[in-house]
Amino acid sequence: YSERQIGICGGQHNMNFNRAKEFIYKNARPLDFARWQFLFEDGNRENVLSILKMYQNEDGGFGHALEADCWNPDSSPVQTWAATQIIREVDLKEKEHPIILEILRYLENTKYFDGHVWANSIPSNEAYPHAPWWNYTDVNEVNYNPTASLIGFILRYASPKSRLYQTAQRLLQEAYAWFKLHCPLESMHTASCFVELFEDLVECNISGIDLSEFESLLQLQMKHILTADTSVWASEYVCKPSLMIHSCNSRFYEENKELCNFECHFLSETQQEDGTWAVTWDWGCYPEEWHISKNWWKSDIIIKNVKFYLSMR
Repeated sequence: YSERQIGICGGQHNMNFNRAKEFIYKNARPLDFARWQFLFEDGNRENVLSILKMYQNEDGGFGHALEADCWNPDSSPVQTWAATQIIREVDLKEKEHPIILEILRYLENTKYFDGHVWANSIPSNEAYPHAPWWNYTDVNEVNYNPTASLIGFILRYASPKSRLYQTAQRLLQEAYAWFKLHCPLESMHTASCFVELFEDLVECNISGIDLSEFESLLQLQMKHILTADTSVWASEYVCKPSLMIHSCNSRFYEENKELCNFECHFLSETQQEDGTWAVTWDWGCYPEEWHISKNWWKSDIIIKNVKFYLSMR
């Protein structure tokens, strides 16, 4: 993709690839730089994984602000989920890869699993700079962010003979029953975790629940959660198709094609002079650390936006 402009979505929109690349080369964390090179410049998968490994703790979980809104170095389910996203992104097939085996060990043994869900936040978050949505509360409400996605990861990568795999099969039944009861959800991030679960089940041809019913419910979920009022996209933290629909081969693309095409147009129109897009959220606290995290997020947003844009070709 060496062209200065990339025309996608029928050729009517242009994104400035070179400016995006320049920002990444000047500002990105080593991990995001490696992701960029892997995705768009024939870079090396193992390079991404070796840098990702630096965020992994001895217990197999991840911390150290891998998810850049929480600077807690301790392992947490959410930071570990962020690692699984990168493993999916580089399409790692090797189930015996050490980084995967260690994640599975963490998920099986962490004290932040209550037998039904992995915790969304952990107590030690409070000791480090973080966004308010990662505040720890001991309120016992069921939250399937990131549990729904982690179930899919386990079913995808763990040995079917393992105890953890058997646990995940039980959790799949529980999670799906909960989703059927509460669909459509109001949380876009919880909804996207269920989309990830569905995609893992389809990819690995795993039965146990009615996948056609699940797909239908997710289609309803998308209609409910995607922000149809595109006038607020540039300024507010809203649910755009790219959170849920990662290519035009997605089962959810056709039903939301118009909005996906609009997002391509939106991305070409709102890319800033430095190659970035606006970060539409704010911690409202820890201003110095937020300034650093915001810069990290810009690179992640560039990668996700360019990925989505190219996937719509």
